[in-house]
Amino acid sequence: MKKIQILGTGCAKCNKLQEISEQAAKELGIEYEVEKVKELNKIMDFGVMITPALVVDGVVKVAGKVPSMEEVKKLIQE
Repeated sequence: MKKIQILGTGCAKCNKLQEISEQAAKELGIEYEVEKVKELNKIMDFGVMITPALVVDGVVKVAGKVPSMEEVKKLIQE
């Protein structure tokens, strides 16, 4: 099962990244779990300074932007 984490304080971009990530995982047909990480100290533990950020299985895949659906699919599959 993939662990997808969305790092962000709950802004519109963070919510959009969560929507895209969940849709991408569904379209790929993979088992996944989504966790929203809103606490700044936990976000900083990942070394992320700009949100939103996408973390897959503990690895930061993108930060500071909302990638396209196709990009997210590739990032989840890596």
